[in-house]
Amino acid sequence: MEWILQIPVLFFSVIFHEFAHGLAAYRRGDDTAYLSGRLSFNPLPHIDPVGTVLIPIACAIMHLPTIGWAKPVPVNPYRLNHPRADMAVVAVSGPLSNIFLAILAALAFKLVTLGFIGGDLAITLLKTFGFAVVINLALAMFNLVPVYPLDGSQIALGLLKGRWLELYERHLPYGVYIILGLVMTGLIRYIVMPPLMLALGLLSYFGVYIG
Repeated sequence: MEWILQIPVLFFSVIFHEFAHGLAAYRRGDDTAYLSGRLSFNPLPHIDPVGTVLIPIACAIMHLPTIGWAKPVPVNPYRLNHPRADMAVVAVSGPLSNIFLAILAALAFKLVTLGFIGGDLAITLLKTFGFAVVINLALAMFNLVPVYPLDGSQIALGLLKGRWLELYERHLPYGVYIILGLVMTGLIRYIVMPPLMLALGLLSYFGVYIG
């Protein structure tokens, strides 16, 4: 029954992720997300059938870290101040927002362990904040995978040039199928888990032990 705690944390995390994209674009000259009502924490405009529903369910069934994504916020690169560079900034703002949430959750987790709260409430809070740490770190690392439509692809598109860019762009029509294949076969574990375990190990060094 832990999914009762995990799913709301995931929903908030992916929505915060997309909000960060929209806000970054807005601050760099593109108000498309704002005008389309996506600069909001209302979950309904952000739900993506694959990323918000199918992928989390598949992860739960396969006992993988619960990862996913919300519907991408619309960004018009031609309205950005510096389209190529700003698109990479907009893309990286999503994973950075999840790292920010993971740090906040780790701090909250540490505060609960100090013993100011006891009983069942403390256990529930520890589980919730522990999930928040793991989920947000997993989301950050998952979204940095350079496969379209994940944020890593936009970062790659902003950095690659010439022949390398042409070669990379060939995978774009098949990106979603590549991601589904990685998740369904369990191969995504070997991409997300190593940096995730490294990050959790770093947190334990600072006294935050996420079981």
